[in-house]
Amino acid sequence: MSSETLASHITAPIETFAVDPARVRILVAHARHTADAQLELIHTPLTGGPLASLPLSTEADVAEAYARAGQAQVEWARTSFKDRQGIMERFHDIVLDHQAEILDFIQLESGKSRGHAFEEVADVAVTARHYGRAASGYLKTRRRSGAYPVLSQARELRHPKGVVGIVSPWNYPFSLAVTDAIAALVAGNAVVLRPDRQASLSALLGVEMLRDAGLPEGVLEVVLGDRRIGQAVLDRADYACFTGSTPVGRKVAESLAGRLVGYSLELGGKNGVYIADDADLDKAVTGTIRTCFASAGQLCMSAERVIVHEKVADAFTAKLIAAVEAMKVGTALDYGNDMGSLASASQLETVSAHVEDARKHGATVLTGGRHRPDLGPYVYEPTLLAGVAESMLCRNEETFGPVVAIYRVADDAEAIQLINDTEFGLHGNVFTGSVRHGRELAARIRTGTVSINDSYTVAWGSTGSPMGGMKASGVGRRHGSEGILRFTESQTVTAQHLLPFGPAFGMSDGDHSRMLTSLLRALKRGGKK
Repeated sequence: MSSETLASHITAPIETFAVDPARVRILVAHARHTADAQLELIHTPLTGGPLASLPLSTEADVAEAYARAGQAQVEWARTSFKDRQGIMERFHDIVLDHQAEILDFIQLESGKSRGHAFEEVADVAVTARHYGRAASGYLKTRRRSGAYPVLSQARELRHPKGVVGIVSPWNYPFSLAVTDAIAALVAGNAVVLRPDRQASLSALLGVEMLRDAGLPEGVLEVVLGDRRIGQAVLDRADYACFTGSTPVGRKVAESLAGRLVGYSLELGGKNGVYIADDADLDKAVTGTIRTCFASAGQLCMSAERVIVHEKVADAFTAKLIAAVEAMKVGTALDYGNDMGSLASASQLETVSAHVEDARKHGATVLTGGRHRPDLGPYVYEPTLLAGVAESMLCRNEETFGPVVAIYRVADDAEAIQLINDTEFGLHGNVFTGSVRHGRELAARIRTGTVSINDSYTVAWGSTGSPMGGMKASGVGRRHGSEGILRFTESQTVTAQHLLPFGPAFGMSDGDHSRMLTSLLRALKRGGKK
């Protein structure tokens, strides 16, 4: 679609948009849509004002995106790891060099503070560097044990799946749109991406930068639209990635099961922080603030439950309340705020409903608990609750906002029981004076990752290690070998030398069986696998 055609659909003056329409026209040119595409006006949660007018893709556009990606993938799969590494390392530098615009877009689309937005910039750069450099090791042909020692040889090869369909969410508009694509691309796949409508500009900015880094045309296709377009992307994928809520994730899995297509899902969480009786309380408060209120609690790894040993509960809670009340909340496009805004009216509605329900059923608001329209249309104060009971919505449901319940426990065993008492299992935290003690506790927590004496950043930033959820928090893993091998098919190629596996030299079946039995016994004695 030409810039002149899109401009003819935009009647509002430039100054009413948070992003200059001229810049939007350049970005949406990276998406697949028709010249007469329906336009949708997107608003920024920072002010509630117009953000941009975006063209919407159709199911026919999705089909065309897959056709182009499928053609491009064949040639892309032939490129060397060195060439792919070069693209990813150039992309790494472009992201860091142009972070100011990226940060603006992330804030404008998600409402989060600039410091939290920078985590997305760092995540994308680190992921690009990691997979660019490590892919050849993860994907190289490997020798495996053969049936006969020396005579039998086995090799394991890795082939790309084909075209990977990615449906990414609104809460991390840059990071979650780009990092899954990076691993899929480095593995030799093409990608069709449908970012959330609220998160389209950040995703398109990432696509633009990948192309500037040298990614060939057609290898990464983008379509824009609602759940219907997202489902159309998943329906054609050779492998699918979805990040979102658990209820929607279950429907995604059902839709893919009939085609026997593989998938990875990162879904919801009801994460807990445990403050042990030997914890450094000041460090625990700092870490708890970060893990509870990063991106206004709109992070799957955010904690919504703080579990405190009774020996330190009074002292810790007093320190935590004071620290929360000292937080600076605002919507400026600059560093300085400790927390930003919720992303939408629907998020504000859920957060308000959970707090009011808790109040109604007897919980105590220790601090916060108010909508702050004076700071922004969807700003809600960081909130601490006590006395949360089973009957309350926020006890078991994911709030996905800056609302945290504090619980007191008598010992470690009760803490572990409580932290595991949820259908979710994404992330957990332990604050303790002993890392050894923390590791012992972590091994009993049923979550995909556990952070000891940290919020979530070290777990998230450890790109060489897998990250994902147990139970209702998802299927599959990002990062590490699992994060890239999920985008490949393994193939075993065997070769037999000198002698066949069956009887040879006129040997009868019985003689061959007796000979093979002796060989198996000898291999056991020799410790052969």
